[in-house]
Amino acid sequence: MVGGSKDDFEHVLPIFDSLKPEGDDGLVLAGPVGGGHFAKMVHNGIEYGMMQALGEGFETMMRSDLIDDPSGVMASWRQGSVVQSWLLDLFALAADDDPALRSVPPVANESGEAKWMVAAALELGVPTPATAAALWARQVSRGAGSDTLRVVSALRAEFGGHVTKRNSR
Repeated sequence: MVGGSKDDFEHVLPIFDSLKPEGDDGLVLAGPVGGGHFAKMVHNGIEYGMMQALGEGFETMMRSDLIDDPSGVMASWRQGSVVQSWLLDLFALAADDDPALRSVPPVANESGEAKWMVAAALELGVPTPATAAALWARQVSRGAGSDTLRVVSALRAEFGGHVTKRNSR
C-alpha cells in the first residue's frame, strides 16, 4: 500500500518489487501522498475486528459443554471453511503447545491504528461498530482477562511480535 503520484510510484516500483515476496501481487498504489498510510490504518482496523471475532468464537467454545477441543475445531477451519485465513494458521501455531492458551496473558493492547480508523470514519460519516467494539475490548482487557483476549494476544504475538507481559495478579 503506497501513496504518491503515479509517476513517482512507477519510478520506485523496482525497489518495491525487490522487497516484496516472490509471487506476491499485494503491492498497490492506494492514492496520493498519505494514501498508503491511510490504507494500512484501515487494514489494521479490519484486523482488530477479525481477531476479536476469532477470540469470541474460541471463548464461546471454551465455555460450552458441547465442544471438547476448541483449538482443534478452530484449527480445522483452516481448510475449506469460509473463515479460513492466515490468522487461523497463526492461531494453530499459538495453540499447538498450549491448546487452552493458558500461558498467554488475557490482555491485548492497542497500538493506535483502530483508534485512528474509528476517528477518521466518524469524520467521514462511516459507522464502524465492529472495529470500535474490538478497540473497546482491548481497552477493557487492561483490567480483566478472558479467553477472547488470549486469542487476540496470541495472534498479535505470532504475526507481529506484539508480546504482552503477564499481569501480576
